[in-house]
Amino acid sequence: MGVGKEKFGVTRDGREVYIYTLSNANGVRARVINYGAILVNLFVPDKDGNVEDVVLGFDSLEGYFGNGSFLGATIGPNANRIGGACFEIGGKTYHIDDNDGGNNLHSHKDEGYHKRVWDVETGTDSVKFTLEGKDGEMGFPGNKKVSVTYSLAEDNALKLQYHVTSDADTIINMTNHTYFNLAGHKAGKIEDHLLRLNASCYTPTVPGSIPTGEIVPVAGTPMDFTTAKPIGQDINADFEQLKMAQGFDHNFVVDGADGTVREIAEVSDPKSGRRMRVFTDLPGVQFYAGNCISEETGKEGVLYGPRMGFCLETQYYPDNIHHPDFPSAVFGREKEYDSVTIYQFV
Repeated sequence: MGVGKEKFGVTRDGREVYIYTLSNANGVRARVINYGAILVNLFVPDKDGNVEDVVLGFDSLEGYFGNGSFLGATIGPNANRIGGACFEIGGKTYHIDDNDGGNNLHSHKDEGYHKRVWDVETGTDSVKFTLEGKDGEMGFPGNKKVSVTYSLAEDNALKLQYHVTSDADTIINMTNHTYFNLAGHKAGKIEDHLLRLNASCYTPTVPGSIPTGEIVPVAGTPMDFTTAKPIGQDINADFEQLKMAQGFDHNFVVDGADGTVREIAEVSDPKSGRRMRVFTDLPGVQFYAGNCISEETGKEGVLYGPRMGFCLETQYYPDNIHHPDFPSAVFGREKEYDSVTIYQFV
């Protein structure tokens, strides 16, 4: 166990960025940077002990200055989409960045938390990133104190703990946007990975990926991952929801979600034998099969492209501010935001 620190680069405005390495006795290593609180590397042994980096990313800081696919990024203050790029709280309307065909995606592509330099506190097996968000920043109300803590345990569990306080009611819906490929980041497409989701319902969308407000059973549709199946098995099915999103890019409703940490997913790569279990206390998870990953050069000169990584973005449902029946992501003086997500390799 322990935390290493190395210089990773310098921002365009001259601020130094460092990469922090968490490691355990089993050969698992996670490397995170204080630019965007981004997970850059995650080294995991396979069934034969061979270690590979199983997340997509870049070898240098400069790659993350663009990062249109949000590789490894901490997203905030709001992940996913808000319809109409506006919302109302307390009788006041707030306008946010129209960056996704009339809607808002991931708060702001240039000013979101994934493009901020965070302050850092290190522990014996953890790195805590903190920042302050000002009232009105990106259009969101409330002065905020934000933290995300990465920790790595001896049971190969990479834990992400989020905490946010705000002096006014506001939307807080944080997530991590890491793209996993359990065969290794340079192994190609992930369509043969086996995925199981503890989600018997999902939230269908209209064009633009804004939820209709319905919560619909997955049974009898290609959206059914309640029993493990290859990601690619139904991804090109003649099913309107999949055609609109060019594949899986939907919020799944966690079965039995009650605010306690529970297992929500399991993914395995048949060739390497790597298996990842996902836990959270949040009510939803966006399963994104990487349908629209930008074609660009990633780590080790690898050319990334569509479906070479998948995301399991734990979250409150997209656009919940406009759907009273969805769990609310409004937090403020009376209610602090606190959530946990764990990716465990077994």
